[in-house]
Amino acid sequence: MNPGKFNSYLSLIYLVLFFLFSCQKKEMTYYEKIAFNDIALKNATPEEWRYNKKENFQTFQDFQKLKKIKPAEGKNIIYLQPIGEFNILQKKQIELAKQYLAKYFQLETKILPTLSNTIFPKSAKRIRSNNQEQVLARYILDSVLITRKPKDAVVLMGITEKDLFPRPEWNYVFGLASYENGVGVTSMFRFYDGNLTESNFNKSLERLLKISSHEIGHMFGISHCLNANCVMNGTNNLTETDSHFARACSLCQQKLNSTLKYDNQKRLIELRDFFEKQNLNREFSRAETDLKFLK
Repeated sequence: MNPGKFNSYLSLIYLVLFFLFSCQKKEMTYYEKIAFNDIALKNATPEEWRYNKKENFQTFQDFQKLKKIKPAEGKNIIYLQPIGEFNILQKKQIELAKQYLAKYFQLETKILPTLSNTIFPKSAKRIRSNNQEQVLARYILDSVLITRKPKDAVVLMGITEKDLFPRPEWNYVFGLASYENGVGVTSMFRFYDGNLTESNFNKSLERLLKISSHEIGHMFGISHCLNANCVMNGTNNLTETDSHFARACSLCQQKLNSTLKYDNQKRLIELRDFFEKQNLNREFSRAETDLKFLK
């Protein structure tokens, strides 16, 4: 065969191979698959966070450009700092929150010895019209947590049974975080309508898991989610919190994994098993559906 014909045949073979490869269906990524399980956000009502908050959509590219906290060797543990007087059920919830956050973020999570409410000076407290005492959340961040953050901590989350307020003009806040310093605080106070019992334990627990993972998510650089129903959605009240999933949407999971570098499927299975064991049925169902999309 002369060289001209050989080169023509070779070119034809390359063209056929290119066509065959280009026609093959591209394998979808983990995030593309679970995106089928994302639920679109509804239009916000006047009582909800998004109604009056003009926040920008944080794309994955926006997230990648941020200077943010990242785990590193010798600085990769999530610590929980209980502050207050906790009963048996509250202590059980803190232990379950530790277990959950370890699975959610795929990082070792530890509970520090409890601090007493006597740590709060009068200047960091106020009494509301209903005679309810509140603690200034910013004081907890700046004067309690930052000074006690362990050297091997990537983030430190305080958990208190006291109601919180962020500044004088606000009525209350479920949680607050300092993203630069990697500290945050979550209040359990409003999650169980004044009295934690066996009957409202699971509903209260789900709220604690959502708010604590939400605040730590902020510490890792994730803004309020405008992509889908997601644990990273902003929230004004418990009704709105209850309407959000504990599940991070596909976009927020992609952001989180790009920083923490874990096995997505291992994480999903561990979360699914946790939800099943704790009878958190709605979240169990969503995790099961995610797993089905991966098959």
